[in-house]
Amino acid sequence: MTIRVLVADDQELVRTGLSMILGAQPDIDIVGEASDGDEAVALARRLRPDVCVFDIRMPGLDGIEATRLLAGPGVDDPMAVVVITTFDLDEYVFAALRAGAKGFLLKDAGAQLLAQAVRAAASGDALIAPNVTVRLLEAFAGASPAAAPSQPLDPLTDREEQVLAKVAVGRSNSEIASELYITLSTVKTHIASLMTKLGARNRVEIAIWAHQTGRVRPGRSGELDTKA
Repeated sequence: MTIRVLVADDQELVRTGLSMILGAQPDIDIVGEASDGDEAVALARRLRPDVCVFDIRMPGLDGIEATRLLAGPGVDDPMAVVVITTFDLDEYVFAALRAGAKGFLLKDAGAQLLAQAVRAAASGDALIAPNVTVRLLEAFAGASPAAAPSQPLDPLTDREEQVLAKVAVGRSNSEIASELYITLSTVKTHIASLMTKLGARNRVEIAIWAHQTGRVRPGRSGELDTKA
């Protein structure tokens, strides 16, 4: 199945580069380009792409507000949006996720991760840049939550615990499948179950819960070590 993608970035060189990278993938087709948020929303509503790739900082309507209009709470038929940015700021991450983004990447993430994020969004999954996930977790290090994180009514299975640990260090679904020797559909099933059991809205919330409950801890190399 070909994934139809709309790209929006106010810088023509960046917009063209993103379109070329994604368009070179055999399963991705660029159906439109926009230079600002207003144009992006109008094109998205007219073209109904499978995935929108939006820069955050654009003139007029920014990428966060464009995402909210297309994928946010209250939208009857939300679209899948992947947000990208040059600016490595936590407030952008939280704002994008609250607005309904299915992915968050930095522009230096590389062609492979960009394509993975688009494919994940098209399949209803979400991919957050691993370095962003790890940094968000490290923000919780040394700080006790206001209240102890709630434990699920239904205990996690051994396999769900393994998948949880992988999500907590920013692994994609395909990486989890490879490392645990299970199918991609099985990974998706476990992640859906984790979200239901934990009341999490996205992968970052799953990872934060893993950190707050002591299942993972920051490592000296910036990675996360799973609890022995």
